Formats: sequence, C-alpha cells, structure tokens
Amino acid sequence: MTRSMMATKLYVPAPRRGFVVRPRLREKLRLGADSGLTLLSAPAGFGKTALLADWFGEAAGQDRCVAWLSLDPADSEPASFWTCVVTSLQSAVPGVGSSALELIASPPLATELLLTALVNDLAAVPKDVWLVLDDYHAVDSRDIGTGMAYFVEHLPPRVHVVVSTRSDPELPLSRWRVRGELVEIRAADLRFTPDETAAYLNDVAGLDLAAGQVSTLDQRTEGWIAALQLAALSLKGRDDAAGFIERFAGDHRYIVDYLVEEVLQHQTEAVRSFLLQTAVLDRLTGPLCDAVTGREDGSSTLAALERANLFVIPLDDQREWYRYHHLFADVLRGRLLSEQPGQIPLLHQRASRWHESQDHTEDAVRHALAGQDFDRAAHLVELAVPMLRRSRQDAVLFGWLKELPDADIRRSPVLSVFYAGFLLVSGDLPGVESRLADAERALAAVPALADAEGALAAVPDGPTPPLADTEEVQTVPATIAVYRAAVAQAGGDVGGTAAHARHALVLAGPEDHLARGAASGFLGLAAWADGDVPGALQTFTQAVASLHAAGNLVDELSSTVVLADMWLASGRPGEARRLYDNALQLADARGDSMVRASSELHVGLSEICRQAGDLSGANRHLEAAAVFVERGPMTESRYRWFVAMGLVAQDEGSPERAISYLDQAEQLFRPGFFPEVRPIPAIKARVWVRQGNLAEATGWANARGISVTDAASYMNEYSHLTLVRLLIAQQRAHPDTGAATGAVELLDRFLALATASGRAGSVVEIRMLQALAHDALGERRQALESLRSALADPPEPEEYVRLFLDEGPPMVELLREAMRDATREAAREATHDDGAAVRVRDRARRLLTLGEPPQPSPPQPKPSRPGERPPSDVDPLSERELQVLRLLDSELSGPEIARQLFISHNTLRTHTKHIFTKLGVTSRRAAVRRARDRGLM
Repeated sequence: MTRSMMATKLYVPAPRRGFVVRPRLREKLRLGADSGLTLLSAPAGFGKTALLADWFGEAAGQDRCVAWLSLDPADSEPASFWTCVVTSLQSAVPGVGSSALELIASPPLATELLLTALVNDLAAVPKDVWLVLDDYHAVDSRDIGTGMAYFVEHLPPRVHVVVSTRSDPELPLSRWRVRGELVEIRAADLRFTPDETAAYLNDVAGLDLAAGQVSTLDQRTEGWIAALQLAALSLKGRDDAAGFIERFAGDHRYIVDYLVEEVLQHQTEAVRSFLLQTAVLDRLTGPLCDAVTGREDGSSTLAALERANLFVIPLDDQREWYRYHHLFADVLRGRLLSEQPGQIPLLHQRASRWHESQDHTEDAVRHALAGQDFDRAAHLVELAVPMLRRSRQDAVLFGWLKELPDADIRRSPVLSVFYAGFLLVSGDLPGVESRLADAERALAAVPALADAEGALAAVPDGPTPPLADTEEVQTVPATIAVYRAAVAQAGGDVGGTAAHARHALVLAGPEDHLARGAASGFLGLAAWADGDVPGALQTFTQAVASLHAAGNLVDELSSTVVLADMWLASGRPGEARRLYDNALQLADARGDSMVRASSELHVGLSEICRQAGDLSGANRHLEAAAVFVERGPMTESRYRWFVAMGLVAQDEGSPERAISYLDQAEQLFRPGFFPEVRPIPAIKARVWVRQGNLAEATGWANARGISVTDAASYMNEYSHLTLVRLLIAQQRAHPDTGAATGAVELLDRFLALATASGRAGSVVEIRMLQALAHDALGERRQALESLRSALADPPEPEEYVRLFLDEGPPMVELLREAMRDATREAAREATHDDGAAVRVRDRARRLLTLGEPPQPSPPQPKPSRPGERPPSDVDPLSERELQVLRLLDSELSGPEIARQLFISHNTLRTHTKHIFTKLGVTSRRAAVRRARDRGLM
C-alpha cells in the first residue's frame, strides 16, 4: 500500500459538525486512562467513531499522543494487521516499532517477539499514548485476538488501547472485567437520550419538531443515531412531517432500508447512480470515482455529499479522500447487488486499473480479486513481486497467492516458483518439486511480450491481460535451480546440491546478483558438507559479495555467520571474529531494522568468546541476542542461541542447566539450508561424558549406531569425535577393556582426511584427542608427541582454550608435563623465540594459567545490558515492591501476579513502574538481572 493510501487509514477524524456533546460518555472515555483497554461495542450506526473523534478532538491540547487506525478486511492477516498497528503508532510516536516491523517482514510471524519489542519501545515514551483501533470487527479472529490479548496484558502504564467494534472481539473480556481493567461503552450507553434526540433533531438538523414528534421518533428509533440521521434527512423540506413520523415504524432491520430508500428518492438520478456505483470502494477520491463511474464530477459530488451530511466522512484534512458511513455503504452495496449485479465485477475492475495507475498495488490486487478478474490479479501480483521481495513482504505475497485460483498460479512461472518457495520455507519439501515443474511448463508457454504494461494501458476495459513479461520471468530458470539445490541440501544430498547450484549459475544472468548469490551459497554449503573447507570459503565468499551487490543487507549479514563457521573449520577463529565484528558494526549502524541479523552475529561471537576462554564476553553477546532470540521465529540464530547458552552453562559448572538448554535447542532445530555439522544430540553426549554420565552417553552412541569401524567423513566428524571422548572415558573407568584402542585408529583416519581437506581446526582437535587416547592407554610418550603437535601447529593458538580445558584433569596433567619438556628443550637447544619448543612451552603455560580457579574478589556491579539504564539514586525498594520483584522473576503473567498479591492489575502496573525507575531499567527481564546484581534477590 502506498504512503498516501496508508495515511487515510491513520487519519484521526475531525469532530463532526453539529455533533451533540455528550459529557456522560466523555467521562467514561476519560476512565480509560486508568485501564489497559477501552471497548466501544455496538452495532453499526451508533456513533462510535463520531464519539471518539469528538473526545480526542476535545482533548487535542493535552500531553498525549493519539495513534488512529481504521481497519478493513484487507488487514485481517496477522502480519498485515500488526504492520498497520505499528505504522499507526509510528505516526504518533516517531521512532517506535522499527524492530517490530523488521520481525513482521521475516516469516514465520513471531507475534510475541514483535510485541515484546514494540512494548519495550512504548515503555520509553514519556507521554500517554492512545492507540485507537476503529472497526476492529473487520479483522477479528483467533490469531489476531491472541496477539491483542498479549499486547494489552503487557502494556506499559502510560499506553492505552481503544477498540471500536460492531461485536465483542475474541479477547478475555470477562477476566479483565473482573479485575477492573476494562472500560466498556455499549449500545445502551451510546443511544441518544430523549434530550439528546431533541437537541439533534431541532438544534442540529433544524427541523423544529414538536415535543410529541420528537418523542415518537425517539421511541421508534430507540435512540439509534443512524436512524435519526436518516430520518432527519428524509424530513428536510417535507410538508407532511407529522404523517411521515406516524408511518415511521418497524424494527431496525427495516428502518435502515426504508430510510435509505427515502433518502435516495430525494436525490437526483445522477447522485443516486453515483452513490450506488461508488459503493464498491472502501475509500473514495474524485479521480477514482470518475474512473469507476465514467464521469468527471467525482470531486465536486463528494464535496456536495459532505455538505449535505449524506454519510460521507473525510479521511484527511485536505478533503481529498473520503469514505461512506459503514452502515450507509452496506445498504448501498445491497441495493447495487439487487439492482445491478452484473455491473459489480466491472466496477471493481475499473477500480483496480485506476489503483494500478497510481501504484496502489494492494488495492489494485484486491479489487481485481473482488471483480473475479483473476487473470488480471495474477498479472498484478507478478508485477508486484520485485517490490514485495525488496521490502520482504512475504506474508502479503503469500496471502494473495492463497486467494488466487490454483489454475492461475500454475500457468504463471513467477507465481508457481514463489509458491514453491513458500512450501520450502514451511517445510513441505514433497510439494516443492510439483510447483517447480509447473513453473517450467508455464515458462515454456509464455509468449514474447514487448511491453506488457503498454498493452494493458491500451485496453482499459478490454480483455484480461497476458501474464507479465517482467525481469522476474527472466530469472525464473535460475530460481528453479536454486530451489532444487535447497531441497537437495535439506535432504542431505550433497552431490545434488552442488549440481543444481552449478546449473543455477549457468542460468543466472550477470546482473542477477540474488540468484548468483544463492547459487554460490549452495555450492559453498555443498563443499563444506563434503569437507572441502578451502573450496567452501572461496565460493561462499562470492555468495556474500553477490548478496551485497543485490542490496540484500539482511541476508548478507546473516550469511556472514555461515562464512565465519567455515573460517572456524579452517582453523582461523581470528578471521571469523574479524568478520563478525565488521558485520556487527554495519548492522548496528542501521539500528533496529537489523535486529535479527545483529542477534545472529552476537550468537556467533559468543561462541568464539567462549572457545577463547572469555565467558563474560560470551554472556554479554548472548544477552544482546536474547531480546530477539527467546521468542523469535525458527531461524538459525534461535536454536543456536540455546546451544551457546548450554555450552556456557556447562563451562560455568551447571551440566543440568546445560542439558536443559540443549533440550530446548533440539526442539527448535529444523533441518534446513545448512549442513548439520554439529548435531545437538552429540553436543548433549559431550556434556554427559564431561559430567561422568557414561550411561546416557553410551545410550546416545547406541541409538546413533556409530562405531570405530565407520568410514571417516566430515558430516560425521563431530559425532565420531564425541564417540572418541566416550571411549576414552570408558577406558579410564575400566582400564582392562582397551576401549580406547579403536579410538586411536579412528582418529588416525579422521586426521588424514582433515589434513588433506585443509581443516586446521579439526586437526587441532583430533591431535588433542590422540594425546588423551594414548594417555588413557598408558602410552605417555605418544600422548606428549600428539599434544606437542596440537599446541605447536594452530596459527591462532590464543583462540583455542576451552577445547583443551574442557577435557579436565587428564589434560591439565599432560599440559604440565608438556610445558616442562618444552622448557628443558628450549633451554638445551637455545631455540629461537619462534621455535616449536618455545611455542609449546608458552601455549601450555597460558592454558594452565587460564585453567586455574579464579581468586575470590569483591562483587562488582555488572555493566548495563540492553534494555537497562544506569541505576538511579532514588529511594530503596519498599517491601511490597520487593514482593512484586520476586514474582517478576517467575513464569507468572502480570495478571497472575496481581491475583497472587490480591491487588488490581493497574496497581501492579504502578508498582512495576516504580521498580523500573528505582533500578534504572525498562523491562521485566532487566529488572530481575539488576536486582540480582545489587543483591536484592
């Protein structure tokens, strides 16, 4: 949707001319300042929107921000709904919601995560913020209701939501009502009282009716405002007002039809025709109305309708955009359907063409679909694909594809291939190939079009257009090959991945950077899975460069994580760290829009810090990533965060906590685009071995079905090196079994493979394990020789700390002896400073120093983490605030905490606000951390 169209949805309506002021309702709205939600629930025509416009207009000078959103059925998809909500809030409070918008653009939709980010932004706003959701019934659904409930229950104290709807929404209203957290205005409240009816009919409408006539209309309409408005319009200029009022009877179902008919009869044929034909439009502007009606008086007619109070509502201050009152529009559409049903598709098609000419893509597609012009809708979607891909509006594209008939999708190469992409992302691998085959068949049938858009302009009311001949069509063959490479990668078919990726490079044009980047990426992944790390580095570096050339910064930064993993495998953790640092600097410069990429980079850096022995640095990076990861979508960064947390927990001496984190990682992991070179079950097995729980580790090995006689391959390397650790532990527990003998032979095979493939990182680990295996077998000389090689060869030895220290006392003993031997050798041979003996001596000494238990020191305040401010110097926490704080460190929701303390949710909000202020934080998580740092918990 273009900026101008979106603005009409965000327009705060001006107070209506002649509005009857209703102090009793203003007072009820004012009470909303003390609650999270104000609900206006009444049928159409009860003045909900007019009341809100009056109240917010009356208090316009107050210290508050008003975000208004007029909803319609096009916003009923959760991604579209939350995009509109965040955009509305940004219009009132610039700067909030940037990270939330980026999360929305990254399917699958992580509702709680984006709302957490949004709530945190709103918590920092120093003014009251009012979010008004008008016509909420148009989007009400279980999916949206779940998110709304979460949002309302986590609102900061100064943020308030107002929902205006024709029917009660799917929200926990009863729960909020009992807690006193809900202000309700219903039809009984909104009905005009007799005095208000008299004020409207005589003072506003100027009808000068007798008291009895006013009373009759009040009784017949039951204070229903829309009916009174229609009655007033019908009475204007009548000589038989009394007779009209006497005839005016019936229930609401018939009153509207009767009154609209009365109103329409008093209009000229030109106005009546205009009203019926433009009823298909949700929003009206003069040129659009002209395109639909075929006339040239749209702007003047709209202005005249507004002057006549004929249910036309302005949507901007310039009086360019309008909408009909919803009740009036419903009746007009019903009348149009009964009188001119054959005209409706044509009217929608004309609206679609006009919106297309104005680059209002979403409205153009919506009207084409409503007009059942599915060929045209498919054409428009094809034209929109480049824009949607650049802006990452995947949810919008998928929503359109779901509405199109399957036949239209299958005969479009572009739509077929992107439908395949959605199936791939959702995990439906078997369905992908069928759609790719459809794309190939459709591609072969596409005629050569010189200028598809020009052809459209030549036949505005003519035949449906051919499928678009866009740049996307030209890239379809390469995209098909890329998706086939992805399917092969997900299935573990390394050869197929490489073959399809090479084919994609052949098909991609020199300027098709996105396809070339994807193809090079899959070639690199195939080489990596095959153990060819130098080849993987070369091709994947080209992939990242192509993504940069395509301007796809998010994917470029995310791919840096994979490239860094390859550098780690090559034995160059320092190069991986440099890549991470540069990418993180670039992501931070872009701010909240890169929060997802930033979190992935922080997780990667945490792993490097941990391996280098810097646990505090690892924790800092994991804290920085936590805001995105804990509730995020199924991405690499999410499950990897739990893996990294588990490894840190292990190093901190908590194997139970480590296994808990790894269990969560295992639940989140989905086989996808990256080789599974470090299986989570094997990571858990290493924790068990280090813990001494050999029974669990043996169960893992038996379930995996691996043994020392297996052939060596890179994809199985991590699991087999885990098996070696288990065998060494079994050898030490039962020396007579000779369990480690087979491990030595297995390590020899893996060492030869890693050396030939240029995987220096693997070489260091294998030689270290050879030292432990020989030592467990009592072969001390061979053990020291292997350890000497492991210490002497790494090009960046300072990055390898946990690799050695994680092996415990046996490794410490070997390091001490290796240091003594190297010290003697260096002195005896007067080795130069860069000699092997000196390197072994210095590296062993450094590891032994790092492995010594830390000396106790006075507790120091930890640095501020994301979401925290410097601690304030205000009064200490009260006893009640300490009670609240302890419950914040639990799984209880805000309402559940309030119930446990026997206080209202609003009182809890107040306590929480005071706690945040005193601790200098802006979120629940940060408050708990700061309290622990200060010894309050």
